[in-house]
Amino acid sequence: MKITEQIKQPIAYEMDLFEQKFQLSMASKVALLNRITHYIVNRKGKQMRPMFVFLVAKMLNDGEVSERTYRGASVIELIHTATLVHDDVVDDSNRRRGFFSINALWKNKIAVLIGDYLLSKGLLLSIDNNDFDLLKIISVAVREMSEGELLQIEKARQLDITEAVYYDIIRQKTATLIAACCSLGAASVKPNSPEVDTMRKFGELIGMAFQIKDDLFDYGEEKIGKPTGIDIKEQKMTLPLIYVLNNCSKKEKSWLINSVKNHNKDKKRVKEVIAFVKSNGGLDYAVKKMKDFQQEALDLLHNYPESPFKASLKLMVNYVIDRKK
Repeated sequence: MKITEQIKQPIAYEMDLFEQKFQLSMASKVALLNRITHYIVNRKGKQMRPMFVFLVAKMLNDGEVSERTYRGASVIELIHTATLVHDDVVDDSNRRRGFFSINALWKNKIAVLIGDYLLSKGLLLSIDNNDFDLLKIISVAVREMSEGELLQIEKARQLDITEAVYYDIIRQKTATLIAACCSLGAASVKPNSPEVDTMRKFGELIGMAFQIKDDLFDYGEEKIGKPTGIDIKEQKMTLPLIYVLNNCSKKEKSWLINSVKNHNKDKKRVKEVIAFVKSNGGLDYAVKKMKDFQQEALDLLHNYPESPFKASLKLMVNYVIDRKK
């Protein structure tokens, strides 16, 4: 059995019901909108985010979920989908998960409006049901994701990222959404409890490990849906590169910065940068940091009684750093 299927087993019923509720939450009176949202729903990914919501809720609540849990999962998926649609416009990307992106099929104007529609649907789902605590969790996540993206753009221009700034960027850009999933799961069944913050921290740690794993793919040989060296071509400062930049000679540092700034489209030069980062311990350092975050996340689960949901969350933490794409 595939590991994702294993993780999903204890929440299979909830995930099936969630899919039906999620489709209903997207419905509109506009035919074009329905055609596009139908296209989105039929090309969904692994749905890790709703899985986090249900697993956390069931672990904390003796295997039970509430209607709020379903709404929390729908909201996070609506907001996440909105950010992906907008990301594809920002990145001028024509593909998403192997299929054409919304902007490739319907152009940028419609893609931006679809993203706005999904965002407002998510917010209204919370407001209409007085889930203001859930709405706050989501709104903070959206704000942080925007700030993280802009911080990354600002720093990429100067290429002066320290390790601390890098962690700030990935905490906001990637980890904040997984943190929101886990705190939503907790808040949906145990509102205003200390668990809400514990689970937020748990999700944040997983998100940090997840992003570092993504950074490592840029240096790998395996087929992982994005070509290697793409981060360097896009002048994205990742942990292996940051570590080497801060631990090499002045001459090597200026060669590296010059390569990323001015020769990032030169395939041979990009290969040389990848080889330099590998041979100077960049990958080993990033792997160690990723495993530190993983261990911290697992430690937070220690205090909860054993259950199929806790076992699936542990599997999820390990899957994040063992995945091949």
